[in-house]
Amino acid sequence: MKFTSASTWDGRNNVPLMGLYVITFLVSWLYTFIFTSDTSNWIIENILTVGFIALLVLGRRRFAFSDLSYALAFVYIMLHIFGAQHTYAETPIGYWIKEALGLERNPYDRIVHFSFGFLLAYPMRDYFRNKMQWPNWVCWVLPIEITLSFSGMYELVEYGVADIFFPKLGTNYLGTQGDPWDAQKDMSMAFGGAILSMLMVSVCKRLFQRNVA
Repeated sequence: MKFTSASTWDGRNNVPLMGLYVITFLVSWLYTFIFTSDTSNWIIENILTVGFIALLVLGRRRFAFSDLSYALAFVYIMLHIFGAQHTYAETPIGYWIKEALGLERNPYDRIVHFSFGFLLAYPMRDYFRNKMQWPNWVCWVLPIEITLSFSGMYELVEYGVADIFFPKLGTNYLGTQGDPWDAQKDMSMAFGGAILSMLMVSVCKRLFQRNVA
């Protein structure tokens, strides 16, 4: 398996696996809608979900990501929709982690922000390397830069939603949990996740090439 391959070894994506992702997502998505504690928040949070999936589906004819990229994207989407079910600050699994580790706050939002960089940096590299065929160093650095840029943009979107367009949602949507530096910490988590992802991919590539040789 090549880390920069845009498909499986025979040039085709794993169709049964793709089908499993779709079914699992749709069932889970419906579950989160039925049992959400805040319908307005669920709808707003899932605008990004719809947009993200639309890009993957509509762009598939021009570029099919590797199976690994689709797997990472699937995990991230699942983390996001379950966070949207009760708002990130009120996610039950986050409270379980809080109690288990003796934390002061529900850490689920931090986990998802970290996952944004950690799980999606590789698919970005997959696209830049195999579709755009940009220089190798650009494909390593650009996913990290984009992660930081998108994280900052997302914080601005949150501000607009909570303070300008839907003020009734307020802090429930932001999920700051009383932390005045919540936005900066979320951006740092995503940025660090992207850096760690690229470092891990680089190490794995080197080990793989060494074993093949």
